[in-house]
Amino acid sequence: MTAATDRSDAVPVSRAIVAASALLALAIGVQVVHDRRYPDSTEGLDPFLYLQSGPMVTRLALSYSAVAADLDWIRAVQHFGGDRLSNRPKKYHLLYPLLDRATTLDPRFNVAYRFGAIFLAEPYPGGAGRPDLAIALLQKGVVAQPDKWEYYQDIGFVYYWQLHDYKAAADWFQRGGSVPGGPWWLRTMAAVTLARGGDRATSRELWRQILAAADNDFLRDQAQLRLTQLDAMDQIDQLQALVSRYRAATGRLPESWLALARAGMLALRGQAPADPSGSPYRLNPETGNVSLSPTSRLHPLPTEPPGAAAGQ
Repeated sequence: MTAATDRSDAVPVSRAIVAASALLALAIGVQVVHDRRYPDSTEGLDPFLYLQSGPMVTRLALSYSAVAADLDWIRAVQHFGGDRLSNRPKKYHLLYPLLDRATTLDPRFNVAYRFGAIFLAEPYPGGAGRPDLAIALLQKGVVAQPDKWEYYQDIGFVYYWQLHDYKAAADWFQRGGSVPGGPWWLRTMAAVTLARGGDRATSRELWRQILAAADNDFLRDQAQLRLTQLDAMDQIDQLQALVSRYRAATGRLPESWLALARAGMLALRGQAPADPSGSPYRLNPETGNVSLSPTSRLHPLPTEPPGAAAGQ
């Protein structure tokens, strides 16, 4: 079973192994039949998901609901990774049904709520681009475990980062900070979000707090990635300002980074300016726009509301 899962009971190991083997065999069998019949189709739901009724699935799983939940979680991760890495149009159509069923089978499946919400909220095509479903999944977690302040924080952050609804974000941060054991900084961030919602400095502080409070490598990596992306966005703003200065001075756009270097505006040190991951920035000579390389591990950058860089 997943070590990060917070569960109140467990089944004997030998019985769990038997149940897991049986359920896995069933899942594989259904998947093989489905893949043979519909090898190139991603339309509709997997037949394995016909059993979507929470009470029905729980009754069928008997005392092995935690094992069945683990299998659904594994399938959700495989489905997310498979769609994300595939060359086909990405649909992530099984992601929410699998996560919903996993958390019905095991209402205390912490990792499925939190990581699943990240998969759902991540902008398309890197993720499902469904912040609404991410919020629905996390709210289900709040109902199951109302003392889990991390769910309130995560809902607030989906509202903040993906939906730019700062009033709703502040409300969830405040609620999370009011949960017994909730961190004081959530209440502080609620006030800051209402006053300065959307600016880059506030976004950076939120991710720093999440990095400090993260209890697993995945969340730590996500927070570090977002902080590095914010650094790249600052650098792009600085480079864009140099392009504007060059245009004001010469009446034309720079055709390359070398043009800025020759004008004494940029020290190249033998190569084009690079983002924090080491990939060179791109300069479009026709528009003057500075952007990440599509091959950068920081691509794509998150969208920001107008004026988000203020208050750095």
